[in-house]
Amino acid sequence: MSEANLFLFGTLCHTPLRDLVMGGETRVEVKPAKLREHAVHWAGRADHPMLVPAPGDAASGVVVNGMTREQRARFDFFEGGFDYDLVPAMVEVDGELVTALRYDAPAGARPGSRWQLADWAETYAPLWMAAAEEAMSYFGTISPEELARRMPMIRLRASARLRAEEPMPATLRTDMSCAGDVEIDDFRRPYSNYFVAAEADLKFRRFDGSMSPSVNRAGFVMGDAVTVLPYDPEHDLVLVVEQFRMGPLLRGDPRPWMLEPIAGRVDPGEAPETTARREALEEARLTLGKLHFVNAHYPSPGAVTEYIYAYVGEARLKGRGGEVAGLATEDENIRSHVIPFDHLMELVRTGEAGTGPLVVSAYWLALNRARLRGSA
Repeated sequence: MSEANLFLFGTLCHTPLRDLVMGGETRVEVKPAKLREHAVHWAGRADHPMLVPAPGDAASGVVVNGMTREQRARFDFFEGGFDYDLVPAMVEVDGELVTALRYDAPAGARPGSRWQLADWAETYAPLWMAAAEEAMSYFGTISPEELARRMPMIRLRASARLRAEEPMPATLRTDMSCAGDVEIDDFRRPYSNYFVAAEADLKFRRFDGSMSPSVNRAGFVMGDAVTVLPYDPEHDLVLVVEQFRMGPLLRGDPRPWMLEPIAGRVDPGEAPETTARREALEEARLTLGKLHFVNAHYPSPGAVTEYIYAYVGEARLKGRGGEVAGLATEDENIRSHVIPFDHLMELVRTGEAGTGPLVVSAYWLALNRARLRGSA
C-alpha cells in the first residue's frame, strides 16, 4: 500500500540524505514541486531550514509519491527528531495543484535568513549524513520524541566521526586502514543516551598479513572534547577546576570529586579553540588570552572513542579562585582553584591531581613554562 503525497523541502531535497532516511529499495516517484505563499529560511541559528509564510513567494521542494507505509513512517520519525509535525498543503506539481502533506516547524520557532540548498550542502551535508545514519538505526525502537531528545548527542558524535576522517601521520605505525583491513560482520548499539555503547563482531588484519578470527569487541562512543589549563605567566599561577565525576564513583572511589583542567564537548561546527574559550567562560567565568596547543590524543583507545584537544591558555589569575560556576541547565557545580605552578606539580606527584588530561597539560607546561614566562 502506498502513502499520500509528501512535500519535502530543505535538507530532504538532498538526494543522498533523503534516500538514507527513506531506506528500503521500493522505487518512489520524486517530482519538483512548489509551495506557494511560502519561503524556506534557516531555523534561527540552527543548521536546518523551516518554512515561513511569504506572500507572493514560492518554496521549492519535491513531492514524493508511491512510498510504502514504512517509508512514510521513516520520514515521520526523522522529522520528529526536530519536533516537526505533519500538516496538509496544496502544492504545485507540473503546473497543477495537488494535495500533499508537509512538515511544519514547532510553534515559537524563529526563522533566520533565506536558505539555499547549495549553501547547506557545501557546509553541513556531511554532518547530517553522519547523524542520520545513527538516528535512523533507532527507527522502530524509540519514539520520535525520544529521538528529538537524543539528537544533540547524536550530532555531537557525528561531528566527531567527521573529524576522525581528517588525515593523520603514519610514519611508525602500520598504514593498514578500515578500508581493506577490518571486516565488520555485525554491529550493534545496545545502549544510547549521553554516550553509546557499541558492540561489533569483526575481523582485523594481523601484522603477518592474515585476518584474525571473528572477535567480539565493545566500546563507548562519545563526542570529541577540549581541555584547557589556564596559566598566568606573570605570577606563575594555574587554575584547575573541581567537580563531582561519575567515573570515579562507579569505580568505588570514596572521593569522586576530581581536579581537572577546564573541559567540554566540541559542538558540531565548532573549532576546538572556540570550545576552549567558551568552556572557560562557562566553568570559571574566565576570559582567555593566547592559547597554546598541547596535543590531541585518545585518553583510553582500548574502549573509548573520546578524542581530546588539549590547550594551555594564558589568563590573568591573581586574586582569583574559589568561585563556583557551571551551567545550571546541565546541573554543573564547578569550583575553581588558583594555585602556584609548583603546587600543581606536587599534586601530580602525590596523585591528588589524578586525571589524565590535567597530568598531560601539567607536564607540557613544565617543559614550556620558562618560554611562556619570557625567560627561555
